[in-house]
Amino acid sequence: QVQLEESGGGSVQAGGSLTLSCAASGITYNWYCMGWFRQAPGKEREGVASIDKDGTTSTYADSVKGRFTISRDNAKNNLYLQMNSLSPEDTATYYCAAVYRWRVTCPNPIHNSDVSYWGEGTSVTISS
Repeated sequence: QVQLEESGGGSVQAGGSLTLSCAASGITYNWYCMGWFRQAPGKEREGVASIDKDGTTSTYADSVKGRFTISRDNAKNNLYLQMNSLSPEDTATYYCAAVYRWRVTCPNPIHNSDVSYWGEGTSVTISS
């Protein structure tokens, strides 16, 4: 049974920081490209950041470049998103995503249609 379990969401003031974590189980983690998506109320789900299978290449949405950092620990089957300089526009539910790509290059960036498994999401609220 595949599980992607996000944690670390919460409420902070603008300018603050949060670190999201995603614990993966039921998959061979290093066969999967990983990513973070977010969905704000009334908006479509959008890609935030993605990282390849060995963690050497990452991609960011323009809206978060320079503020967010994605990383992964393949020994622990964990994915992270360090978020700094948060603004109210970052308020959303954040989802962990796994893309199966054994022996194949990761898509860059990851799109919704690429995703093999989704987490249930963690809520992030930024107040002004």
